[in-house]
Amino acid sequence: MASITSLGVGSGLQLNDLLDQLQGAERQKLVPVLEQKSAQQTKISAYGRLQSAMERVQNSIATLNDPSSFKQQKSTVTGEGVLATSSEKANPGRFEVNVTQLARSGSAATNSVALDQELTTAETDLVLEFGATYTDGVFSKAEAKSSPPIKIAANSTIADVRDQINANKESGVTASLINDGTGYRLALSSKETGEEASIVGFSGLGALTMDETTLRPGQDAKLEVNGIAITSKSNRVEEAIQGVTLDLTAVSKDPVTLVIDRDRDALRETIDAFVSNYNEMKSTVGRMTAFNGEGETSGELIGDRTVRTIENRLRQDVTESLGSGDISRLSQIGITIDKSGRLAVDDDKLNAAVASDPEGLSAFFAGDAKEAGFAGRLNETLEAITAEEGLIQSSIGSAELRVDSLDARKLRMEASIERTVERYRKQFGQLDGMLAQMNSMSSYLDQQFNMLSSMQK
Repeated sequence: MASITSLGVGSGLQLNDLLDQLQGAERQKLVPVLEQKSAQQTKISAYGRLQSAMERVQNSIATLNDPSSFKQQKSTVTGEGVLATSSEKANPGRFEVNVTQLARSGSAATNSVALDQELTTAETDLVLEFGATYTDGVFSKAEAKSSPPIKIAANSTIADVRDQINANKESGVTASLINDGTGYRLALSSKETGEEASIVGFSGLGALTMDETTLRPGQDAKLEVNGIAITSKSNRVEEAIQGVTLDLTAVSKDPVTLVIDRDRDALRETIDAFVSNYNEMKSTVGRMTAFNGEGETSGELIGDRTVRTIENRLRQDVTESLGSGDISRLSQIGITIDKSGRLAVDDDKLNAAVASDPEGLSAFFAGDAKEAGFAGRLNETLEAITAEEGLIQSSIGSAELRVDSLDARKLRMEASIERTVERYRKQFGQLDGMLAQMNSMSSYLDQQFNMLSSMQK
């Protein structure tokens, strides 16, 4: 008898449907494993968001752990032609700045030649000369300084010379071509400003000569600060006033007033950034640990031991007194903790502390050593939380191990389910074959009985 190739063909029963139902029932055993894996993966994602929130707090507290954050100065300029930037080294004060001359670069041009004229038949060295010897339109080259030789290839045209000058980083100039109507001139402009950047000549190319009528000297910037004469090679003047950088943009029509004062706004913004990031972190933790009631989705990390440990450590750091200085608690500068654990700011009280006692704030937040102040203490705790081997990464590692274990368990269960289903398939095949034989026998006996009945008639 031919073998059964499809379940139910021999018996007429819906054995394939029954097998699918049994297979579905067996696979229900995987549901708890898949749910546990999904829960662990959700935890890993939540831990990642928690890590990011903690790192933002850590970044903002690092700024408060830097004493220079409490010494920032701001520059206020009244007038035109001068921009000013001050560092923490600057001392408060009022200055009058008068710009009488801007620094500029030197320039010159050569005689005119044809664009395709070959200027040298052999490789040669082009040497440029610079010097601070241009006075009232008269050059004295005795003190001129030569640039490193610039290699000019044989058979170079004026365009080739331009390209080879520009390709040399030590040439000290930029080169371009100008068409004067009769031919092309090589125009040179010094990269730096100042008298010492004046181009006073060059040698090495006999076919090109300097047109001295085109020479424009470089010049130093000249200014006065509170009547004191100052010169500078560039229009960026550093340390003429200690801790202050002046950028000169125009000759002064009238003296410019510069006022340097402590930057209270920047300090307040630094403290506000810490408060904002801390509260954002608390909101993140709140969402992850919220219980929303029966039948509703709760936070991914509700009841999580790692989160409880982190919150306890941070609460301890934020609320504990620090040392015996004039400021030892956040509450003394108007920062308190509300019932949800977030930081609340009394603007008037904090502004008063920023305006009147920046040194006290520095002593409280930054202290006299890296971990001596409030910021250092909190940063040490955050480091233990966010480090590669810290609390969060350890929890992520544990969750990943559980996911791997669940994956392995799922594979074992799937193999077991497949064996069970295969056993059902074989049993159903045997049943189908037996019923097919019984049906065949029944048909045969029916035929025999019908023949006997006919013969008797």
